[in-house]
Amino acid sequence: MNRLRKGDKVVVLAGKDKGRSGEITKMMPKDEKALVGGINMVKRHQRQTQNTEAGIVSKEAPIHLSNLALADPKDGKPTRVGIKVTDEGKRVRFAKRSGEEING
Repeated sequence: MNRLRKGDKVVVLAGKDKGRSGEITKMMPKDEKALVGGINMVKRHQRQTQNTEAGIVSKEAPIHLSNLALADPKDGKPTRVGIKVTDEGKRVRFAKRSGEEING
C-alpha cells in the first residue's frame, strides 16, 4: 500500500520550498517522485504552437518522495504514515503523529 497518494496534502521537508505545503497532483511511482501544486516551480522556455504562445512558462517540477511528508489531518504538521488492518480486514493509512485515519 502506498504511503502517499494523489490528492494528499503534503509538507516539503527539504529543498528550496522547505516548510511549504501543497496537494499532490500526480504520482510517479517508478521514479519515486510526485508533482505538488505550487511547489518546486521552474521556468521553462516554450516554443510557439498552434494553440500556445511562445515565452517563458513556470511549471511544477517533480519532487522526490523522500522530501515529502504527509500533513497531519489535525494540525497540518508533517507526520509519518502507518498502515493498520481494521476489524473488517481493510488496510487503512493513519497519521502516526495523531493516530487519526487518513481518508482516501
